[in-house]
Order: sequence, then structure tokens, then C-alpha cells
Amino acid sequence: MASRNDAPGSKKFVYFPLDKEGQEQKQQSQEDRELQRDVLDKLLKALGREALREKTPSLQELEQTLQGAMSQEQEQQSMQQKSAQSGSKGENADDGSGMPLVRQLIQKGYLKDSPKWLSAKGFNTIGSRILSDVMKALKAGEYGMHETQDLGNGSLVLDTSKKYEPGDDIRLLNVPKSLLNTIQRTLKDGGDIKLPLKIDVEDFEEHETMQDVRVAVVYCIDLSSTMRYSSMYGDMSRIEAAKRALWSLYLLNRKFFPSDSVYIVGFGALASKVLPQDIPYLKTFEPGADFLHYTNYQAAFRLASKILQKDGAMNKRIVLVTDGHPSACFIDEKSEQDKILAERPYSHFYTPDRQTLDTVKQDNSMSLDVASGELVYLCYRYRQVDQYIGERTIVEAKKVHSMNIDIDTIMISEEDSLLGYVNEMEKYVKGRSYYINPADIDKVLLNDYLNNKKQQTIRARSQW
Repeated sequence: MASRNDAPGSKKFVYFPLDKEGQEQKQQSQEDRELQRDVLDKLLKALGREALREKTPSLQELEQTLQGAMSQEQEQQSMQQKSAQSGSKGENADDGSGMPLVRQLIQKGYLKDSPKWLSAKGFNTIGSRILSDVMKALKAGEYGMHETQDLGNGSLVLDTSKKYEPGDDIRLLNVPKSLLNTIQRTLKDGGDIKLPLKIDVEDFEEHETMQDVRVAVVYCIDLSSTMRYSSMYGDMSRIEAAKRALWSLYLLNRKFFPSDSVYIVGFGALASKVLPQDIPYLKTFEPGADFLHYTNYQAAFRLASKILQKDGAMNKRIVLVTDGHPSACFIDEKSEQDKILAERPYSHFYTPDRQTLDTVKQDNSMSLDVASGELVYLCYRYRQVDQYIGERTIVEAKKVHSMNIDIDTIMISEEDSLLGYVNEMEKYVKGRSYYINPADIDKVLLNDYLNNKKQQTIRARSQW
């Protein structure tokens, strides 16, 4: 009830202190929430491992894997704590709510009821964790990376500074440098350093800015059958390591360099553009009657160059990631096929039928590019490149280079023949080739992307 002294319309509130039991319940509730976050972290870590597998598990298989991971974690905690409570197993191995783990993750927005079970939230959250892990493996501070902001006349804030000019954006002030100028001026004039400092406008310095140099990169990922082989340096296959690298690279680009364009192309005998959200579901082509498991650099170059020609970036680049030398190329004219058959009567040619195209679109989420060429010449030679395929591939690379598109190659194979051929191709296009440990592909791709971005910025700055 309101008293006479209360203002009209006011309300009186009575606060009751929590008793000891209430305080304990509140503390227990907080501990439960912390436990749930801890459980969520472990589940997301397990989801990241499962999402990278070449064969994407179903939701039922995912539930079993998550239950197993939680059971193992609970058993380890029980052993460490020497508690009387033992970790539960099987269907009861959840976070204590009794609800299936997959259903809980769907409710939290990380999963969706679909064969492609990662939601946008799950894709971004898990990808950010992968990116964080990769960045920790690189030398801290080597790149001076920072998120871009649209300030002043430029979109990139440089490490260098200049004298502040009245009217410039005050948010660009280099505060440490400005304070240092004040101290130096005071000492030079014979004054004492006292707080607060008397700062003069002449002491102000501001960060220099420049327009961001737009870069467009197409990463062409080899999906030939050998990419499913496990690396001798790690527990992931080559394609799984490549997916991890692309996933983190895409989020790095979107977070720190949003003005740049990053595209993904997957290729075997034919190529297809890959949507970023489909990176976790990439898988290699099965050896079989469709012959898509061959390696056609030409298909990758043609599709990538078409993508880049539609992009307005100043600097355009193709990065080829492969574990094998080219074993296929396009036949653009009937006379070329006749010439090959005259010299090699048993040569093999392949044109995909509509059923194959539809199957790949459904199973691999890829729309194969047949506009760049349909008739493919196939010739795999052990530890060497077929002469015709090698020549046509280099001709295609030169054509791409003439469009002012750089081509670099990252090799994740131990074959000397691949190293020799790629080095020969890069000589014609003045590109770079990297021969790397397959387990390091994530660090190498991010390192390469950041270094290339840094070089382009410095080059533009010198011109500016």
C-alpha cells in the first residue's frame, strides 16, 4: 500500500534478503550455466572434427559421436576428481537435461535438421574457432593485422603517422605519438613534466590512411581421388586439411578484409564453383565410370578466370592447391582429337552425361562447368606428365596470365615429377610455387594470403 508521503502514481518495492538456501540455489544455478557452456565448448569442438570429415556423417551418426565424446569426457573427469559419481554412457551421456545432444544443438541454433547440418551460426562459430587455432600457430604480431574501419579518406589505417591537420577526423589521432611530442616539446622548452600535460595542437599526430587495395583470389582445390589419402604428417587426409584451411581463410577474409573477394573452385576432370557454406561438405570424386577423378588444371584455370573477369578488383590471383600433376585437358576442336587418335589409337576421351551432372549436383553440391569445355582427354602417366596435356595446360596458364591474373601453386605431394612440372609452368606466368608439408596447408594458405595482401598494400602505398 502506498503511504500519504508517496508521490502520486509511484510504487513501493520491498526487497527480501536471500536466505542461505536461496543463495546456494543461485550459486548452483550459476555453476550449472557454466557447466553448460563448458559442455557446449566440447560439443562444438567435436562438431568441428566431424564437419571436416570427407564423408559427412548423418545426424544419427553425429549423435552417437557426440554421445561418445561426452561419455569419454565424463569418465576422465570422474577419474580425475575421484568422485563417487561415475560418468554415464550411451544414451544418458548428455549434459544432464536428458535431451539428445543434436536436438539441443538444433535448439541453440548451431545445427539444422538437414544432410548439411551446420547452420549459419554453427558455420561461423566453428570456423572462427578453427581460424583462432591456425592464427595461434603463426607468429604473433608478424603481420600487424587489424580489422578495417571506414575512417577519414581511406579504409586502411597504416602504422605510420603525420602531423594532424585541423578538420581531419579526430578519431585517427595517434595518441601515444601525440603525448610523446608534448613531452619532447616541454623538455626542449626547459619546462617540467607535470600532470595534467598541456597539449598543444601542434603536438597532434594522426595515423595515415589509404584506400584499401582490393584483391580477388580464387582458390582452386584439387578434388581428384588421391586427395583422400592421409597425410604422413597428421591424422587428417589432404582434402580434410584443405577444407580446414579454406574454412578459416574465408572467415579471415570476411572479418579482416571484407573488401577483398575470396572464391572457391573445386576441380577434377571438370570444375565447379563452391559456395563458402559448402566448404565443409567438399569431397573427392570417386574413381569409376565417370572419370571425374582425373586432374584437369585447364578446367580450374578457365572457370577461375571467368569468375575473376566479373570482379572489379585491381589485383586478381589464382591459387592452385593440388597433390598431382595434370592428367586431363579439354579438346576444343575435332581436329585435335583426330590427331591424338592417329598417334595413339587407344587414347581415352570423356564427356559427362546429364545423369552424371545431376548426380554430382545432388551428392557433391557442385554444378560442373561444361561451358568451358565438354570433351576431356584423359591420360594418366605414372610420375610424368603427358606431353599433350602438359603443353595445353601451359598454354591455358599463359592465356590467364595475359589477362593480368597471377597464378601461384601450392603442392601437397611428395612427387618430384609434380614439383618439376609446376616449376616449369610457373616460369611462363612468373608465378610462385610452394612445396609444402600437407599438414601445414592451413598455416601456409593464411600466411600466403596475408603476405600477398601486405605486399599489395605496400605497393599501392608507394604509388600513392
